[in-house]
Amino acid sequence: MSLDDPPLRVRNIRSDIAVGDFVVVSDDIERVETLLERHSAFVRRASFEGNRAVAQTLAANIDIAFLVHALTAPPNQRRLERELVLAWDSGARPVVVLTKTDLVDDAAPTVAALRDVAPDVEVLTASGITGDGVEALHTLAQGDGVAGATIALLGASGVGKSTLVNALVDQESQATGLVREGDGRGRHTTTAAVLVRVAGGGWLLDTPGLRAVSLWSSGHGIERAFADVFELMDHCRFRNCKHEQEPGCAVNEAVANGTLDPRRLDSMKRLVAEEAALEDEQRAQEKSMDRRGVRKPKPPR
Repeated sequence: MSLDDPPLRVRNIRSDIAVGDFVVVSDDIERVETLLERHSAFVRRASFEGNRAVAQTLAANIDIAFLVHALTAPPNQRRLERELVLAWDSGARPVVVLTKTDLVDDAAPTVAALRDVAPDVEVLTASGITGDGVEALHTLAQGDGVAGATIALLGASGVGKSTLVNALVDQESQATGLVREGDGRGRHTTTAAVLVRVAGGGWLLDTPGLRAVSLWSSGHGIERAFADVFELMDHCRFRNCKHEQEPGCAVNEAVANGTLDPRRLDSMKRLVAEEAALEDEQRAQEKSMDRRGVRKPKPPR
């Protein structure tokens, strides 16, 4: 079958398959037989209570992650930091996209605020309504090869992801909804992850709005997202410095002289603690499964 053929519904039995995965199906096209190895995957902690130590794969085989924020809302640095950790850990390249340029007079303050926590990440602005900035995003989707890049759009509901997808594919492929005036939040018009082909090359994956960005076990995502803080750590007097009251702490010195925002340091510590707590939960669950003689699930690749 070709990429232009209509999608098929194939049974998936006991396989952790996400949008973007490549699979081998049976000859009768009735079931998935093999899940091919992923080169990247967005994995977060399951968002429902009672299963917190279980991974949830949002998307697979993504080349670029558009971390979408709306210019009409106050810049949310803490959310972006979490999204950056998720993106770096996935193996994809993060790009921050600020939408709704048509609804603000000056995007510069928000751009500057988010660049402060994403110093090595490209920050772009766009409007899915007027088309402003869309060409730059379209170029990223085309990529370097014939097939183009696969791009996932991650962000809260109401930030304009589906409108942006429609602008990039030049058709009303995704439903869009109104945003509440009181808090700027939108309804979940995208209720499932959808892969959409881009004319000229590339694919877009629109995910449902994520209310919570819960991390999974981090590889090097925290180090990448907080590279400026980790660079300072290398200059602390003591190798095991906890960056609290120790003498010769380069991190605290940077906070004291105003070159490091204390909220950023606190955010990093919270994410490190969250990851450590999750690892404790995972170890406890593995021990419980071992005692019951339950076979351990394979970790996401």
